[in-house]
Amino acid sequence: MSAGSEGGGATAVRTPPFGTSQRIRSRAIWAVSLFTAAIPPAIVGLGIATATDDQANVAMPLAFLFWALGFLFALWAAVPTLRHWDGLAGQTRWLGSLPLLSVSLFLSLALLMPLLR
Repeated sequence: MSAGSEGGGATAVRTPPFGTSQRIRSRAIWAVSLFTAAIPPAIVGLGIATATDDQANVAMPLAFLFWALGFLFALWAAVPTLRHWDGLAGQTRWLGSLPLLSVSLFLSLALLMPLLR
């Protein structure tokens, strides 16, 4: 038996494959950009829904589409970030995990708001 197999030894940190940090950064930036792009259509759609009797508008589905794409990009950035956590720089760790953390925070707040009223 080796010393590492008994639970007392430390395992070596493997470096992530070449280009992983760049892919995580670009996916996280796309996620934030798509989340930001969902804000104006959501505001316009909410204004149309509250100001008129016409409930069918294209702004709300467009906002949801941007948000859903941003969520997919956030997942796409978070999975390799968590997979190669020990081998990544601290900035890349945070950049890869924060878009998904912000989504979970906003969803948690949205679920708690009706309970607090």
